[in-house]
Amino acid sequence: MPSDARTTRLVIVESPSKAKTIAGYLGPDYLVEASIGHVRDLPRNAADVPAEYEGEAWAKLGVNVDNGFEPLYVVSADRKQQIAKLRKLAREVDEIFLATDEDREGEAIAWHLIETIKPKVPVKRMVFHEITKPAIQAAVSNPRDIDRDLVDAQEARRILDRLYGYEVSPVLWKKVRPKLSAGRVQSVATRIVVERERQRMAFRSAEYWDILATLAVQGRIDGPRTFQATLIALGGDRVATGKDFEPTTGQVKVGSSVVHLDESGARGLAARLEGRPFTVTRVEEKPYRRRPYAPFITSTLQQEAARKLRFSSSQTMRTAQKLYENGYITYMRTDSVNLSETAIAAARRQIADLYGAGSVPPQPRRYTTKAKNAQEAHEAIRPAGDNFRTPGEVAKELNTDEFKLYELIWRRTIASQMTDAIGNSVSIRIRAISTAQEEVDFGASGKTITDPGFLRAYVESSDDENAEAEDAERRLPNLVKDQPLDAEELNAVGHHTSPPARYTEASLVKALEELGIGRPSTYESIMRTIQDRGYVEKRGQAMVPSFLAFAVIGLLEGHYPRLVDYNFTAAMEGQLDDIASGDHTQLDFLTSFYFGSQTGGADDEIAKAGGLKKMVTENLSAIDARTVNSIPLFTDEQGRLVVVRVGRFGPYLQRQAPDSAEESPEDRASVPEGLAPDELTPEKVEELFLAGNGDKTLGDDPATGETVVVKSGRYGPYVQSGERSSSLFKTQSTQTLTLEQALQLLSLPRVVGKDAEGNEIVARNGRYGPYIARGTDSRSLANEDQLFTVTLDEALTLLAAPKTRQARAAKPPLREMGNDPATEKPLVIKDGRFGPYVTDGEFNASLRRDQTPEELTLQQASEMLAEKRAKGPAPARKRAPAKKAATKAATDGATPAKKAPAKKTAAAKKTTAAKKAAPAKKAAPRKATTS
Repeated sequence: MPSDARTTRLVIVESPSKAKTIAGYLGPDYLVEASIGHVRDLPRNAADVPAEYEGEAWAKLGVNVDNGFEPLYVVSADRKQQIAKLRKLAREVDEIFLATDEDREGEAIAWHLIETIKPKVPVKRMVFHEITKPAIQAAVSNPRDIDRDLVDAQEARRILDRLYGYEVSPVLWKKVRPKLSAGRVQSVATRIVVERERQRMAFRSAEYWDILATLAVQGRIDGPRTFQATLIALGGDRVATGKDFEPTTGQVKVGSSVVHLDESGARGLAARLEGRPFTVTRVEEKPYRRRPYAPFITSTLQQEAARKLRFSSSQTMRTAQKLYENGYITYMRTDSVNLSETAIAAARRQIADLYGAGSVPPQPRRYTTKAKNAQEAHEAIRPAGDNFRTPGEVAKELNTDEFKLYELIWRRTIASQMTDAIGNSVSIRIRAISTAQEEVDFGASGKTITDPGFLRAYVESSDDENAEAEDAERRLPNLVKDQPLDAEELNAVGHHTSPPARYTEASLVKALEELGIGRPSTYESIMRTIQDRGYVEKRGQAMVPSFLAFAVIGLLEGHYPRLVDYNFTAAMEGQLDDIASGDHTQLDFLTSFYFGSQTGGADDEIAKAGGLKKMVTENLSAIDARTVNSIPLFTDEQGRLVVVRVGRFGPYLQRQAPDSAEESPEDRASVPEGLAPDELTPEKVEELFLAGNGDKTLGDDPATGETVVVKSGRYGPYVQSGERSSSLFKTQSTQTLTLEQALQLLSLPRVVGKDAEGNEIVARNGRYGPYIARGTDSRSLANEDQLFTVTLDEALTLLAAPKTRQARAAKPPLREMGNDPATEKPLVIKDGRFGPYVTDGEFNASLRRDQTPEELTLQQASEMLAEKRAKGPAPARKRAPAKKAATKAATDGATPAKKAPAKKTAAAKKTTAAKKAAPAKKAAPRKATTS
């Protein structure tokens, strides 16, 4: 019991771990206790409604919309015991300090604590941005009152989200599927992901070619003698690149004057340039300068942790919460890039100690927040304290994830106060005249870094995994105008345009931030919610929408477009900010949005339409459930519209002729679980219909009169006629296969002839490809077409050649891709008997028909293998897993990087842990609670 002879104080924070840390910084006159997150919230369902409100029509909604939007708050059952404990302590102390986080959520928790505990002693609000002894003592010495404007803003957001969810979700139950949910921000985030998948579905790949020249300087020189240049113009017209093609047609954009080279055109041009002189026509040099990146805010921390560490948003915030509560970093929910004077001084001192005084700029760097409607806390995420601890100094105190994230934050903070990276960039233009007198221009660019500056400490990653890192150098020979060059190699190179990449959690957070949607405290929950609701699934790092998401977003776009409009959602965020700053009232905002107003308010269109309540009620009858749950794919060659329908038991395919009102069971097929929307190509759809419905009749065999059908089997599509069957070649499609081609397949195996001893030689298509056989002796054929064209003499020549072990040696990989971002295993693309596939040595994934070994990205390969990995190991014989690439030891930041500027530092390439530890325990949830 506290002594009556001294003043005792109760300090209430959110989590027990935070309470434990703070208790160590305060004396015996302070009791530090946790609320364990939110203590009250709106009722979750009818069972949560207190008995005295059960007769009220609005009680289940939890908001009395007819009485000033008065909320009904209830204490959840799992918080009642803790509340009782806090009430008892409140009666035993002289003062109470509410030390919840200094943002809207934290301010609301503090207010709810007062309303729930109802203390009789003075209550003060203490705020801080880091949990260090000086910060806690300063907060106790400088308390303030609860900011009711911040509380009103949080309450308005909570009520707004409840009204949106409770009014719009029933529409989804009636028109799409029971138990679905809609959310003010989650629906917009889902729409962003769905729109990207629509772009991928509409995408049509285009092929284009150019020439890569390896050019050499004549004579002896210092530095590099050879370099590579790419074809950029022919006859004065620019050669087409990926940006010149329409993504939905694969054709060159209308009005473009580019030269579109195909394979024959590129190879022919390369041949006409063989032996021709090349001359430098232009050399342009410019100084290169790159300023450091701003310190981390919540969104950029999530983005970089996803890129560099492969952390999910939840993993990042959970780990950051632990670091904050244990006094390692400042508050992690912020959209301010500002650093305090104390932090700037600490960073500059540490830079001078570790990297030398030359790495410290003359004046401190100050950053301004670019985020739309920035608010929340007042400082960026940085190491806590007046003297930053290096990663090496904290390595033994942190588990693996905590160490990785701390090092990332430390390096970013230090780099933000370092000097610019400077160097030179050069652009070179080269011309050659072909044998056909064509003017052919090549281009090359280079970069040298003379002073890496902040790049010694930190290099930001990119969402484009093929993008070059900013600290990478490309050194070119010292060239001058009119200098002659020799062409050592001229290679025609083919490319395919790629669909837009799917969103990752990192890039989706970035998109939301740029649109002004969501806030630092909500990004994590948005990512979690859209996955928990079944609208989005993660494959590796990629966010893949479900067909259910297509149906929900289609309904909202078609009938309530403003509810998923990006500008409207951002405008509501702005109005909540106005409430937080005292410039707008909660009641006016909610009234206009829910009931409408002739003068507008929350939004002109919704308000003038009578508000949300009237809008969803009156428009309900106009929504056709069948149309909403039908996602059109394409019209097939028979003129049938193929759609995906979202049914009660999952999505399925439906096709129907435009002049037919009847639906046949044969025109339905299930969509396999895990199949992404953009994978429903015409070829895949045809395969699914065959698998679900049996046969596709091609006609009758004129020789036997038996019907020839295409079927789908365990090992892919095949043709059958009577007792004969044969698999389709990998180059053939069930959609385009003709009767003639099917009969050709059924002619296999083909007797080529007999040798001098009368032994039969047969051409077969086998497990490992086409081959000829004479008894047990066999030889492979170069391609499948030879099965029908190889002659007896050619077969005898092949069989006469020795069957060497060399012939059976494994093929070299088609491409080495680097390490899998998810597993760190090296990935390679190989050529298998069923076509090219990507492998990590343990799991294999075949490339689709629209994918090529040259264009497949590392991210796509990682996603494909992640899907295979999720299904477990194949029952077939496994090869030994490929060895992991050696990882670099974690640096402690105690010495400046010694490597040449062209090399990345260990932290720039990836952050590694100094020790292995068990995963961090889940931090106390901030989720709202109900009784």
